[in-house]
Order: sequence, then structure tokens, then C-alpha cells
Amino acid sequence: MNEVVGRDDLLLLVLDTLRYDVAAELAAAGRLPNLARHLPGGAWEERHAPGSFTYASHQAMFAGFLPTPAAPGPHPRLFAARFAGSETTEAGTFVFDTPDLVSGLAAAGYHTVCVGGVGFFNKRGALGGVLPGLFQESHWEPEFGVASATSFEAQVARAERSVAELPEERRLFLFLNVSALHQPNWFHLPGATPEAGDTRATHRAALEYVDRHIGRLLDAMRSRRRCFAIVCSDHGTAYGEDGYTGHRLGHETVWTVPYAHFFLEPLEPSR
Repeated sequence: MNEVVGRDDLLLLVLDTLRYDVAAELAAAGRLPNLARHLPGGAWEERHAPGSFTYASHQAMFAGFLPTPAAPGPHPRLFAARFAGSETTEAGTFVFDTPDLVSGLAAAGYHTVCVGGVGFFNKRGALGGVLPGLFQESHWEPEFGVASATSFEAQVARAERSVAELPEERRLFLFLNVSALHQPNWFHLPGATPEAGDTRATHRAALEYVDRHIGRLLDAMRSRRRCFAIVCSDHGTAYGEDGYTGHRLGHETVWTVPYAHFFLEPLEPSR
């Protein structure tokens, strides 16, 4: 990462609330054509979330603790704050001397942009301003939120504008919190009703909705130069397994998340 940081643009795309099993099933079935073409080997990596709900997980990720591989470690990290005794910091780790990765990248010359999604990014109260407050530029509109059936399209449009407005020579770190998977998501499945509520099937439909529009975001991020992209979930959610529903609880459906990182090569100039 010490070669990547300062050379490439960076994207952290968090598919809020996405379960690993649903993501893996859809990728294997060929139902995520736009995402799967970028996943190493066409498949998600199984990892463990650093938190069981959005706020806790993002605080950890912004401190450099991305989801951990679901296998015995230790596992070297891409990013880490400088502190004595870290067993997951190695020579290739980008080490920052600020309290969080966002300000660490700003200190390295990046323009940092947040496109919020769920309520912890809505800036409507003190708590909703903590995470977006880490960034030099942050955006949230009701159209980006969990109640919007077109949330991801609106978020992508905002990200496209932020990319287009940035001077070519300035490096970019874009973070986008995708709200479409979070409840309520029943409206992404044709024929579903609010009375029936959210299900594993509506969760799948929400991910397919995201996949239909993700190409625009990835193209925007590689329109200026090569981009290093991290795509992952912050936590999963339960739909009745073992009697559990939702998240902020210690169930496998919550702790097990999909993860991938890859390079987006620059778009060829139009002729």
C-alpha cells in the first residue's frame, strides 16, 4: 500500500448490511455480472466484520481495521495507525500518524469525499455528523437513505459530480456507504409488500439492484487514473435464523461478510 497511496485514487465502497452468503450465492449464480467481473477469481472473500452494526464497524474501518479474513491469523493489514506492538502492521502497510485513515490520507495529499447512506451519515444530529465529519467533503440527501428505492442511483450521481469537480492532479479518496441493502429493502423485489416485510429474497434483490448501477461508479473512479478499490460489507443481518432478526447481535449471519479489493485500470481515452 505504500506504493499505491500517493499514486492511485482510492475507493472504499461499503455495502451496508450485506450478508456473505447472499453475496456469494449471487456471484456464483452469475447474477452480479458487473461486480463479479472485478472480484478476484469472480468470487467474494469470506471475512469477519470488525463490528456488528454500522457505527462500530465504520469507526474500526476508519482506524484501519478492515474486515478480517475468516481464518487463523495474524493477517497483515493494508492500513494501520502507528502504535507500538501492532502484530498486523508489516512493511507494505500504509501507516498513518493521525487518529484515523481519512485524515491520514488527507495528510498524504488526498481529497477525501464521503457519500453517505444510512442514518449514521445523515448529519441531522450530533451522532449523524461524526463519521462524515472525518472527511473534507461530505454529502447526504434523503434520496441517499434507506427509505429510497433509488438510493444507489442518487449516490452514484453525486459521486460522479465529486469526481468531475476535482482537479485532475489531485488524488481522491472516495468513501460511499450503500444504503440499499439495509432495511427496508422489500421494495427492490417486484411483488413484495411492506406488510410481508424484508426477507432474504428482498436482500438478494437489493444487491442485484446495486449491481445494475455499479458500473457507472467504477467507471467514474477510473476516469482519471488507476484506482485501488475496496468493496465490502460492514456487517450482515439476520432474517429469522435461530430466532434472530436484524443486527447489533452476535450471530454468524451478522459477523460474516463479503470482501474484495482490486485495481480499476484507467479508462482508455475516447477517440
